[in-house]
Amino acid sequence: MGRLFGTDGVRGVANKELTASLAYDIGKAAAFVLSENNKKPLFIIGKDTRISGDMLECALTAGVLSVGGSVISLGVIPTPAVANLVKHFNADAGVVISASHNSFEYNGIKIFSGDGFKLDDDTEGRIEDIILAHEFNHPEFIGENLGRCSKSEEALDIYTKFLLGTFEGDLKGVKVVLDTANGAAYQTARIVYEALGADVTVIADSPDGININNACGSTHPEKLQAKVLETGADVGFAYDGDADRLIVVDDRGRVIDGDRVICICADKLQKDGLLYDNKVTATVMSNIGLHKHLEEKGISVDVTGVGDRYVLESMRQTGSVLGGEQSGHMIFLNHTTTGDGVLSSLQFMKAFLSSGKKVSELRDEIKIFPQALVNARVKTEYKKIALNDAEVKARIEEVEKKVEGTGRVLIRPSGTEPLIRVMLEGEDVDQIQGYAQYIADLIVEKFGEKK
Repeated sequence: MGRLFGTDGVRGVANKELTASLAYDIGKAAAFVLSENNKKPLFIIGKDTRISGDMLECALTAGVLSVGGSVISLGVIPTPAVANLVKHFNADAGVVISASHNSFEYNGIKIFSGDGFKLDDDTEGRIEDIILAHEFNHPEFIGENLGRCSKSEEALDIYTKFLLGTFEGDLKGVKVVLDTANGAAYQTARIVYEALGADVTVIADSPDGININNACGSTHPEKLQAKVLETGADVGFAYDGDADRLIVVDDRGRVIDGDRVICICADKLQKDGLLYDNKVTATVMSNIGLHKHLEEKGISVDVTGVGDRYVLESMRQTGSVLGGEQSGHMIFLNHTTTGDGVLSSLQFMKAFLSSGKKVSELRDEIKIFPQALVNARVKTEYKKIALNDAEVKARIEEVEKKVEGTGRVLIRPSGTEPLIRVMLEGEDVDQIQGYAQYIADLIVEKFGEKK
C-alpha cells in the first residue's frame, strides 16, 4: 500500500484529508508522469453525486491543465463507465472522484490507465514521489503550453449502449426493482432496464449531494427488500455509490451476496462453454459454501487476498473471466476491466432467465455456511508476531481439526486497526462462535494490552 494511494486510490474526508490542494497536486503530478516523450496527456474525469465532487473535480482539472494536459469532463457517471470510456476517447488516463460505498462526507480519487485498468504500483509511486517531495517547479507550462478542458455530452449514451451490448434478448414481462443508492447509477440503471423492456421500479434515485448511500444501496438493502415484496417483483438489484458493486434481492425479499451471485453466474458461464479453464477467482473471505458448490460443479477457485485489486491481478495472470468478493464487487473480465454493478446484474439476469427457475430457487441451491467473527485487540507491534506464536498456532490447529470437513478457520491481522480478526465458518453457529472466542482469548491473553 502506498503513502497516499491505498488499494482503491486516495480517500478521506473531503476538504479535511482529501483537500482541493491535494487534488490539484494529484492532477498535476499524474499529468506530468503520463506526459512522457513530450506528449500532452488527455484525461477523462467522472464523479459520483457527492457535494464535494465539484470542488475536487475543478481542483484536479486545474492540476492537469497546469502542466499541459487536457481534460474531458464526463459529469456524474459510474466508475466502470470511466474505465470503459478511457479507450473510446483514446485518453491516457481516466479519473474517478468517488468514495464508493462510504457516506457523503468522504470522497476519493482513483486513476485508470489508458487500457482501462487501475494504475500499476510503480506509476502510483512516481506520482506520490512528486507530490510528497514538494519540489514541483516547471515554469515552461505557460501561454500556449497550458491545457484545455471540455465536456462530453455523449458519455452516458456510449456507456449504456455498451452495457446493452452485453445482453441478448429482452426483459419483457420481468419485474425489477433497482436501488441506485442516490449515486452514480441513478440514471444508468433505469435507462438500461427500461431499454430492455423490463417492468422497472427505481428507489434511491434522487441524489442531492448528501444522501448518497444513506440508508440505501448495496450496504443497506432493507428498503429494496421491502419494495421487492411490495411490488411482487421477480428480483431486486442494489448498487453502491459509484455503481461498481451489486447486491441481489430475490423474489422472497432475501439478500443474495456476492458469493452466491458468483456461483450462479459461474454455472451459466460453464454451461455456455465460456468459463475459461473451469475456474473462478475469489478472496480468502469467500464463504466455504462457495467452494463446496463450485467443487460439485467441477469448477476450481483461485484464492487471493481481500480487495478487488488482488482479484483482478490474479485474473489477468490466470485468464480467469469471473472473480469477485462477498461484498458484491464482481469482475467479468470477458466484458470489462473492473467491477461493474449494472453489468453484473445483467449477467445475473442471463443466468436467471436461462434457468427457468425463480431467483429464490437459484439462491437456495447454494448453501452458505454461518460465520462467526471475533476481533482480538492486540498491541500493534504484535499483529504479525502473534500468529507465529507456538501456543497460538497449536490452538488454531486444534480448532481446525474440530471443524475439518464442515467448516474452516481464517485468521488475519487488520490492515488499519490493532486487531487480529478470528473468523470461523461451520454448520453450528453457537459452536463456531465459541471456537472463535477460544482462539481470540489466547491471542489477547498473550499479546493484548495489559490493564
